[in-house]
Amino acid sequence: MKYFEDIAVGEVWNLGRYEVTAEEIMAFAGKYDPQPFHTDPEAAKQSFFGGLIASGWHTNAMLMRLLADTIRRQELASVGAPGIDRCRWLAPVRPGDTLHARTTVAAARRSRSRPYGLVTCHTEVRNQDDATVCLMEGIGLYACRPEAEDAA
Repeated sequence: MKYFEDIAVGEVWNLGRYEVTAEEIMAFAGKYDPQPFHTDPEAAKQSFFGGLIASGWHTNAMLMRLLADTIRRQELASVGAPGIDRCRWLAPVRPGDTLHARTTVAAARRSRSRPYGLVTCHTEVRNQDDATVCLMEGIGLYACRPEAEDAA
């Protein structure tokens, strides 16, 4: 298990890749963001975007999947998050895109009142052309190493 004490400022986590499909874009948008440029390929062609694009919220959800897989793969002692401080969608995500993301640990501090640390991360999502599609800054909560392990 990788605890708060094992996370270093400046550390970079490569989160992996995610293949985007038209079906997934339309299904997500149909349920959560039903705007024509997300749900209707023909209407999307007539939009400002010139074709079907993923909702920004869908982009965040895909990013969350990559992050959750990384937390599991690296056995990070994640205990949740208090929120996102900043999010920018810089370029449309389209069917057929392959997203890849990386997170850089920008700051870390131990909670004064609870047995966890707060880790500020800057995350960048890029497509297969290396265009940045999303920038996000948020704080994650990570459990501190149990006292029994500190004494060992």
